[in-house]
Amino acid sequence: MGNNKRTLITGGAGFIGSHLSDFLLSKGHTVVCMDSLITGSLKNINHLKKNKNFSFKKHDVTKYINVKGKIDYVLHFASPASPVDYLKFPIKTLKVGSLGTHNALGLAKAKKAKFLLASTSEVYGDPLEHPQKESYWGNVNPIGPRGVYDEAKRFSEAITMAYCNAHKVDTKIVRIFNTYGRRMRKRDGRAIPNFIDQALRGKPLTVYGTGKQTRSFCYVSDLVRGIYRLMKTNIHLPVNIGNPGEYTILELAKMVKNFTGTKSRILMKELPVNDPKIRKPDIGLAKAKLKWKPNIPLKEGLKITIDWFKAN
Repeated sequence: MGNNKRTLITGGAGFIGSHLSDFLLSKGHTVVCMDSLITGSLKNINHLKKNKNFSFKKHDVTKYINVKGKIDYVLHFASPASPVDYLKFPIKTLKVGSLGTHNALGLAKAKKAKFLLASTSEVYGDPLEHPQKESYWGNVNPIGPRGVYDEAKRFSEAITMAYCNAHKVDTKIVRIFNTYGRRMRKRDGRAIPNFIDQALRGKPLTVYGTGKQTRSFCYVSDLVRGIYRLMKTNIHLPVNIGNPGEYTILELAKMVKNFTGTKSRILMKELPVNDPKIRKPDIGLAKAKLKWKPNIPLKEGLKITIDWFKAN
């Protein structure tokens, strides 16, 4: 699918966006990386600066997007994505999901480019269905503290489908479940980087609630592979990409303690408002239509991620 394809990645200096840049460059794409750097970092893409097929443009996608020349793909990954970020930037989070998605879709329409939206398992909210299938409509509190992210992504899915149906833009939607790996920020508010950072600094590992709430963790290279396969399909409805292996947060904390050899204790804290109690993707659609499933088990991915954190 390379063949001199030119791809714009919004949020390209973020955790997932930077790995996507690496992958697409390896497949022969020319990559235009666009990021406002509110939560992204130039450190994530420094290694690409000398690559003639890579360019960086600092821009806030909530403002009009102008990219000269042809664009074959617009991959919209711009958004704060951790609770720490979207509680700090609630208005920006809502704007990037609404105005930003509108602008990115407008560019795709003008360039006759294919469009892929990075959505999230958070559209399911605190789910009443388990595991979560793409057909599930979710259980979201629109005015709770997490609503700024959840509803921004739900709106972005709605406008993406509207552009597909009304303007015949070739759109895809990936619903991303918890993803981890190299280049995550130390204190980004999500469980894996939090636990690793706390363990390596000898600080208590903070577990919220009883620790019995579950998550499913997908290593970033598995996710990127799934996104690439979705790019090549004609599927317009959302597709879950995640690892269906399900772990309690307490199990995860104990794993990190074990793999880092830390003497840190586990500190229990009050559960945040509307924190989902269960999270596990049904990946039947991805298996059937994309011939995709994750390859990297949590223990292996955690060890790679811990080694990266130690080195950085």
